[in-house]
Amino acid sequence: MTSFPSREEIASLTARMLLEIGAVHFNAAEPFTLASGRPSPSYIDCRKLISHPRIRTTVTDFMAATVCREIGFEAIDNIAGGETAGIPFAALLAERMALPMSYVRKKPKGYGRNARIEGEMHEGQNVLLVEDLTTDGGSKISFVEAIRATGARCDHTAVVFFYDIFPGTREKLAAAGVTLHWLTTWAHVLAAAREQGRFDAATLDEVARFLDDPLAWQEARMRQED
Repeated sequence: MTSFPSREEIASLTARMLLEIGAVHFNAAEPFTLASGRPSPSYIDCRKLISHPRIRTTVTDFMAATVCREIGFEAIDNIAGGETAGIPFAALLAERMALPMSYVRKKPKGYGRNARIEGEMHEGQNVLLVEDLTTDGGSKISFVEAIRATGARCDHTAVVFFYDIFPGTREKLAAAGVTLHWLTTWAHVLAAAREQGRFDAATLDEVARFLDDPLAWQEARMRQED
């Protein structure tokens, strides 16, 4: 962690790793359906990272370097993973940074202590929320509110992958008092895919049109399907 790659090198290498393990899916002919129910020609599965030891170690090192450089070397007291995809990344980062780890449920479990926080989290701690990715930042705010309800602080969230295509994401998080930190984005993945020739040019061009204006692309696609 003492010799940091540049911000751009981290983004480029992380994008290449995601492509190498088949975590990136592009299909313009038969788009994927996002959680919102809207179509997308691109889909990413960051969960695949945990099955590749050399890559997950490198990603963990990149995240630790990003946290130390952008937040501080001694600024964080607790690493909290968001249920469920954020849990393994939080565990890996907590181990790498020698910090306590906890996790945040999406909702109270409905029995026992009816808790949203699992593990130990104490009033006054500075907690970093870790997840695999963020699209528009909405789920992060719910997790942050649960962390703050314990009396802890949560001013930062770190993710492996940031869509960085939907307007207002950073502003929405900033309004909630949260700064977003990320390793790579769709722009970096698309650039790496072009460089490596991972997909045909027509597919990459269609993905580029989506990334340039996702809402317009989705509206046009839905009109075609009506």
